Amino acid sequence: QVQVVESGGGLVQPGGSLRLSCSISGANFSLYNLGWFRQAPGKERLLVAYITTKRNTMYGTAVEGRCTISRDNAKNTMYLNMDSLKPEDTAVYSCRATLPHSGLDYWGQGIQVTVSD
Repeated sequence: QVQVVESGGGLVQPGGSLRLSCSISGANFSLYNLGWFRQAPGKERLLVAYITTKRNTMYGTAVEGRCTISRDNAKNTMYLNMDSLKPEDTAVYSCRATLPHSGLDYWGQGIQVTVSD
């Protein structure tokens, strides 16, 4: 059974930094494209960052230049480093793992990130 677990969320002050982690078990991690999405209260879920099996990356326009996504296949873990955080970054951040050309798609439960004084 594939399990996707996020960690590293919490409360951070505006202008601060945060590192989120996403660990995946029960799957061949290296074969999955991975992404971070976020959803603020009353708003739609949006892409934050995405990394392919070949380590190609893309970022949502709201976070581009402030975030870096990476993956460590040896540790079955993906990371999202966020800098210069703003109150509007407050949301539930979720990890997604997709096996290309298979229809297999897994989500974590999400983790709260709150940016506030």
